[in-house]
Amino acid sequence: MLKRIHVDQLQLGMHLKEFCGSWMDHPFWRTGFVLKDPKDMDLILASSIKEVMIDCSKGLDVPVGVSVVAEVVEETHPTIGSLPSVSEQSRTPPGTGVIPADQELERAARICLQAKAAVVSMFEEVRMGKAVDVGGARQLVEDISDSVSRNPGAIISLARLKTADDYTYLHSVAVCAMMVALAKQLGLDEAQTRACGLAGLLHDMGKVAMPTEVLNKPGKLTDAEFDIMRTHPTEGYKMLMASSGVDAVSLDVVLHHHEKVDGSGYPEKLAGDAISLYSKMGAVCDVYDAITSNRPYKSGWDPAESLRRMAEWHGHFDPKVFQGFVKSMGIYPVGSLVRLRSGRIGVVTEQSPKSLTMPIIKVFFSTKSNMRIVPGLVDLSQPSTLEKIVGREDPAKWNFPDLNELWSGVPNYGK
Repeated sequence: MLKRIHVDQLQLGMHLKEFCGSWMDHPFWRTGFVLKDPKDMDLILASSIKEVMIDCSKGLDVPVGVSVVAEVVEETHPTIGSLPSVSEQSRTPPGTGVIPADQELERAARICLQAKAAVVSMFEEVRMGKAVDVGGARQLVEDISDSVSRNPGAIISLARLKTADDYTYLHSVAVCAMMVALAKQLGLDEAQTRACGLAGLLHDMGKVAMPTEVLNKPGKLTDAEFDIMRTHPTEGYKMLMASSGVDAVSLDVVLHHHEKVDGSGYPEKLAGDAISLYSKMGAVCDVYDAITSNRPYKSGWDPAESLRRMAEWHGHFDPKVFQGFVKSMGIYPVGSLVRLRSGRIGVVTEQSPKSLTMPIIKVFFSTKSNMRIVPGLVDLSQPSTLEKIVGREDPAKWNFPDLNELWSGVPNYGK
């Protein structure tokens, strides 16, 4: 028997099944353990977590006669096909203004393609010595920002699907969208949010000055080539300084998005508070899109795996900014391949506003029968849903040829 109780009802000897709230709000990276250490108890009570789930079959129960928040009978092996699909439930939380991903993806795909064409044109003009068209770039940011407001995951995820030829351009679109989503998550005002989007769109402008054979090299760069690439922030800064109407946020992010909080970045080896909030945001967004995108010399990492690895790079990112980024993307970002406890495998199609760890999943494969199944949507945040994620899956291991189409709904997008 599982029981949901208030944290002040916790006792040493109880088996903590799970924390009722975001993993960002509690001090542990694990659940499913017997509470034995008084220090652990103090950490829980000091956190913002108000309720927890305990498993009375594996640890102490609450005293007889004491009321609890809820009692739950756990089904350990939900039947295949027995879970409610999203189509049977209300998928748009009232008052949020957010629309379901499947309603935004087609529009986001059009915005992505238009944005890519606009960025290509902008880069080409700068390559020919013309000034940056800041006015046109701002309109582009408006369109991207509006898409993020309707559904944050749609355009961010679509922009991750790049070919070798359009990597630099769609990378700029993706970073723009992520900067907007992160700015909203961090509570920045509308003007600051738009400024962040513009900075994201322009952050790699200096790559226009990089030799094509180095920029598009299908393999690891030599030390000499990397030294050349490390000049792109400074080159981009010079280009924007020569253009009129470029704001201070864009100039800052273009120059400093490769700085690290421990001072080991470039070009100025800034550290800690010497790096602005905007450049700290740019650093996270830039790296995430780079490592999740396919390149000629490597396949992109799974989105959820990428966040896990980035969390381990101590000294690279500002912790508060990184936490905000994770909250804006979800623990399992759109496109993540996951295994559910029923044995089904699915891909994340959308985040739930209720929990970072309970996204909407499109299930399409059964490990029990080792066969594809009819795709269906499962919203893990619904109280009636018995499923839960038990782990990430490596896309390279399974090699599903239509994985991107499954979550995006756009055939051959990005190919």
